Amino acid sequence: MRKLLLAAALSSVVATVHAKPGVETVAKGFERPVWVGAPSHDKDHLWVMEQAGKVWIVDLATGKWGDTPFLDIVSQVRRKGNEEGLLGLAFAADFQKTGRFYVNFVDKQQNTRISRFTAKGPDFSTTDSSSQEVLLSFKQDFENHNGGWICFGPDGMLYIGNGDGGAANDPNQRAQAMDTYLGKFLRIDVSPEAGYSVPKDNPFVGKEGVKPEIWALGLRNPWRCSFDRETGDFWIGDVGQNRWEEIDYLPKGKGAGANFGWRLREGDKPTPGPGGDAPKGAIEPVYVYDHGGGPKEGLSVTGGYVYRGPVKDLEGRYIFGDYNNKRVWSFVPKNGKPTKFEDHTDDFQPDGGKLGMISSFGEDAVGNVYIVDHGGPILKIVEK
Repeated sequence: MRKLLLAAALSSVVATVHAKPGVETVAKGFERPVWVGAPSHDKDHLWVMEQAGKVWIVDLATGKWGDTPFLDIVSQVRRKGNEEGLLGLAFAADFQKTGRFYVNFVDKQQNTRISRFTAKGPDFSTTDSSSQEVLLSFKQDFENHNGGWICFGPDGMLYIGNGDGGAANDPNQRAQAMDTYLGKFLRIDVSPEAGYSVPKDNPFVGKEGVKPEIWALGLRNPWRCSFDRETGDFWIGDVGQNRWEEIDYLPKGKGAGANFGWRLREGDKPTPGPGGDAPKGAIEPVYVYDHGGGPKEGLSVTGGYVYRGPVKDLEGRYIFGDYNNKRVWSFVPKNGKPTKFEDHTDDFQPDGGKLGMISSFGEDAVGNVYIVDHGGPILKIVEK
């Protein structure tokens, strides 16, 4: 009888134990991975980008990938600077029919290049580099702050995140200047068979001396942004300089013509030296954290995603991290403001190893979120 009672008690305890989110290693051995993602139709694979210029397709069931990369443009990519390289990818909504996708990289001439490629059918598992069509090309001032994010928005337009051109304090004052793509979000329509068009509702169309592709301005180095797959809201991680890291937020359909304040503002404070009051109508960050090695500090923000995957405890949480301090956090957005902040760093340590420098977060076709360790592993957030 005692044994039966004990067994029942243990069963009750086990039933009430709450599983915490954790991570599992999906694949490893990549050279400086900086991005992962998947086209919306493919639930079985993950595309992994290496900074030097290759993209691989990983089988999620086995963690294996083939000998032939999906894309290889190493010969075209500049890697002299630590932040240069192949930096971003966006699949066309009809990728499974057309094989079209778009990349953002720094070329050998130190230009940021936005190019369209067409993968080879019928399964679109490889790409002939000769299919490249250069849509935009513009010079970088220095070897850092290249941005590199590229993504389709809920409106079907292609958004491109550009840093201010590099060095410190935006010496060429690019972020507030309207005759340059640097320090801006661009928005273009890539639906034409060749080239692109400027959306008629871009905020600066027809204004003299202003690049019509500009959608928003005042960015230092937007390193990883995302659209919430459920709400369409826009989340931005913008890397700070001497003191503050920031997360910015725009509700769906808002933000045309937005000014995020750099170089006048670092986070929500005047930038030491060239700083001052926020420009008129500036968008203030929704979350700012200080530089340091503490549990809520860091040195270089890596923007992430609002979680819409199968782990119930994370549903609706915005997950982000810090590259240098090797930490992962989340909060619940409420009316665009952070609530219920959590530190996941301890729970997200991989079995038999340690979480390294977080170069990116990624999302697959069903909403799972991945952590990209710049040292090589790709980690999937799971319920442990």
